[in-house]
Amino acid sequence: MIMQVRLPDGSIKTYDGPVTPGQVAKEISEGLWRNAAGAIVNGQLWDLERPIDFDCELRIIKLDDAEATEIYRHTMSHIMAQAVMRIYGADKVKLGIGPTIENGFYYDFDIQDAKITEEDLPKIEEEMRKIIKEDLKIERFELPKAEAIEFMKQRGQTYKVELIEEIPDEKVSFYKQGEFVDLCRGPHLPSTGKVKHFKLLSVSGAYWRGNEKNPMLQRIYGTAFSKREDLENYLNMLEEAKKRDHRKLGPQLELFFINTDVAAGMPIFLPYGMTVLLELMNLSRRLHKKYGYKEVGTPLIMHEKLWRQSGHWDHYKNNMYFTEKEDVTYAVKPMNCPGHILIYKNKPVSYKDLPIRLFEFGRVHRYERGGVLHGLLRVRTFTQDDAHIFCREDQAVTEVTNVVRFIDELYSIFGFTYRATLSTMPEDHMGDEATWEKATEALRNALEETKVPYVVAEGEGAFYGPKIDFHVRDVIGREWQCATIQVDFQMPERFEITYKDADGSEKRPVMIHRALYGSLERFFGILIEHYAGAFPTWLAPVQTVVLPVSEKYSDYAKELTIRLNESEIRVELDDRNETLGYRIRENQMRKVPYMIIVGEKEKESGKISIRTREGKDIHDVDVEEFIAKVKDEITSRRISLSY
Repeated sequence: MIMQVRLPDGSIKTYDGPVTPGQVAKEISEGLWRNAAGAIVNGQLWDLERPIDFDCELRIIKLDDAEATEIYRHTMSHIMAQAVMRIYGADKVKLGIGPTIENGFYYDFDIQDAKITEEDLPKIEEEMRKIIKEDLKIERFELPKAEAIEFMKQRGQTYKVELIEEIPDEKVSFYKQGEFVDLCRGPHLPSTGKVKHFKLLSVSGAYWRGNEKNPMLQRIYGTAFSKREDLENYLNMLEEAKKRDHRKLGPQLELFFINTDVAAGMPIFLPYGMTVLLELMNLSRRLHKKYGYKEVGTPLIMHEKLWRQSGHWDHYKNNMYFTEKEDVTYAVKPMNCPGHILIYKNKPVSYKDLPIRLFEFGRVHRYERGGVLHGLLRVRTFTQDDAHIFCREDQAVTEVTNVVRFIDELYSIFGFTYRATLSTMPEDHMGDEATWEKATEALRNALEETKVPYVVAEGEGAFYGPKIDFHVRDVIGREWQCATIQVDFQMPERFEITYKDADGSEKRPVMIHRALYGSLERFFGILIEHYAGAFPTWLAPVQTVVLPVSEKYSDYAKELTIRLNESEIRVELDDRNETLGYRIRENQMRKVPYMIIVGEKEKESGKISIRTREGKDIHDVDVEEFIAKVKDEITSRRISLSY
């Protein structure tokens, strides 16, 4: 048997029997072999020491390649599980699952008579280091399904037995390192000593398979990197993220709170928080007007028949809230699209009327399990800056392109960079494949035209159409999914909406769903963390505060406060019976951009002294000059004053 292996440079190696990627790497160079983590064989991740016995395209993955993270973090989850079994006893630890996740990995455990706390993580890390130092060979082997079930039953691994029983394949793969064996598809590193830079991060509870009726397991989260420097940078980022946590800053800055007893997942916004939200909404409204949208409003609760017709009843019912009156079931809307379709159908539409762009700040409710709720970032009620564009098929690419330009203008105001993901048809979908391909092509063409970098996420579209998701990068490098654009041929069909074409025939419009902030609340949470609560002046709940040195200067301070308020600058007077230093520190902690300090000198000269929240002092400033500069900063949305 002659087997051909094609390498990335186009060269072909021939073998007369099975070969491993490790052997190929060693033939190319010793350095490549030493730095190899695995391979990609015909587009599939592959173990370095797993034999290949077929013609293929092969690329060796080095430890610092992006694809290697999946391999070495997966290996690290096995090393962690092995350490836990050594510490707590192999006969007392039942293994759940241990996948890689974004930026790390976790493993779930059912441990008899032991509860792991964060204080236990250092001793688990120490045992992991021993396993790494042992440099145990990692070997893959397969068993027939029946033997695999019996193998795991003998080891007392009941959760693994449950998983194997559901595997459709006739053979099941395992990985072995020393005394530790785990059910796994792989791939893994060739040995436990290949990567050393890791950190265990936290412990939490997790229901087996995410079902609240199942046992609660103990989950340990960790992360790993190929280089120590990358690990340290990531841990520093996590520390910075803790300081910026919107769940801490929100109540501290009197922006919002969540009462979990009566409204879990439903934020309550305080006056300062509403000020920021209204600024975000005002900005959005101005831009929507510029891009040709008309604002509308639709009911919060509508008859169940609307949701049956839209497809939400069949595909989204478990995430919806319902109420019943007079023997009629109503649904609290999880999305705004059916309401906008009702507006479209309210009167006849001609081809000359298209495109129609309807925009709404629509409040929606979606059920989320209590365990996944997370401040403003994962909630049960939120407001979408939602819009639906009804257009002819030949207008679809142009309309999507304009939405991308709208997104670019909006995000640039906040200093965000972004990338896009094009998500294609999922298994649970409405409509035929040809229609889906047409919708996907419209999105792809718009991305190509606007030159937005993107990757394809196969099978991750909405049930009614493909979509583009936009991921913004914040100031400390984290990515957040915000804007989305979806091209939909299905709902126009289900609701039988039409327009009259130039030849008098009736045709179906294309429906484009899109949101730019995404969720207004979630975007607010992202901004709190992005700015660490120190909002730029145009967004700040309080833009300036006036501080009289003592009670003697309160009248002058009040005059200044009135003057600033009349100039439409958000201002407060802080004349509390506290020392000036105390009041300055408090307002710096409130992250007020500018403090105006007035005493004898300022009262006599009619000028003011300014202290910025960063601690910079500026003296002898003309009041009108200050007002003009702050107003310019607000209208231009610049970051700070310059004197």
